[in-house]
Amino acid sequence: MSRVQVEIALGFLLVMATSIILLVYGFNEPNRMEAFAMAQEAHAIEVGAALYESNCSGCHGLQGQGVPGLCPPLNDRHLFTDRLKEVGWSGALEDYIVATISSGRVVSTRPDQYVGGGRPAMPAWSEKYGGPLREDQIRYIARYVMNWEATALQQVELIEIVSPVSDDPVVRGQAVYQKNGCGGCHTLGALSAGVVGPNLTQIGAVAETRKEGVSAEDYLRESILNPNAYIVEGFQPDIMPKNYGDLLTPEDLDDLIAFLAAQK
Repeated sequence: MSRVQVEIALGFLLVMATSIILLVYGFNEPNRMEAFAMAQEAHAIEVGAALYESNCSGCHGLQGQGVPGLCPPLNDRHLFTDRLKEVGWSGALEDYIVATISSGRVVSTRPDQYVGGGRPAMPAWSEKYGGPLREDQIRYIARYVMNWEATALQQVELIEIVSPVSDDPVVRGQAVYQKNGCGGCHTLGALSAGVVGPNLTQIGAVAETRKEGVSAEDYLRESILNPNAYIVEGFQPDIMPKNYGDLLTPEDLDDLIAFLAAQK
C-alpha cells in the first residue's frame, strides 16, 4: 500500500471516529441540556429563597403562609388558580408576581381579608420605583414563589418534620414571633425590621412603664389580644389584626409574651 493510500485510509478512519463521537454526543445532548436547565432552575430558586427570607418573609411568612388579616399567603391554591382572574391579569402568573413585587400595592385588593402594611399596603421593591432590589433579584424571588405551585395544589405529599421543642419559653416565643409574621410590622433588634408598628427591641423594659400598676406581661397580653387598648404615639389604630386570641393557642400566647418581656 502506497503512502497516499495509507494517508487516505487514516483520514477515513479519523472522519469515521469523529462522526461516531459526534453521534454519541448528539444522542446525549438532550439529557445534558435538561440537566443544565434543572441546575439553572435550582440555582434561581436557591437565590430566590435567600432573598425572600430577608425581604418578604416578615409579611408573607417563612413558608409563604401569610399573616391572617394582614398579608395574604403565597403558598396556597388561590394564587395559582384564581388570582389572575380576580385581578384581571391576562399574562403569565410569574410576570404578575414580578410586577407586584416591583411596584408594590398602594392599597390592598382584598381589604376585607388583608389590610396590608398601611399606606402603601405593600412597598415597591424594584429600583425602578425607589425600592432596594434589582430586576434579576425580583425574578429570583418570583421563581421561588412559583416553586410552591406543586405543594399549593397538593401535587406532592408533604412529610412533616417535627423539630425538638425547647424547654425555654423565650426560645419557643421567638418561633411564635417569626411564624406569625410579627416582624413584618415590627422592628426587633436584628431579628426583624418592620416599621408599620412600634419598635419592640426593648419592649420588655418599655412595657413596664406603659400603664401604671400594670405589669409588662399583662400589658403585652392586652396589646396582643386587644391592639387598640393602647396606641403608641405616632402609630395608627386598627392596623394590627385583632384575632390573635383565636390564631394563637394559650401556650403560644404565653411563650410569645415571655419572649417579648425578655427584650430589654
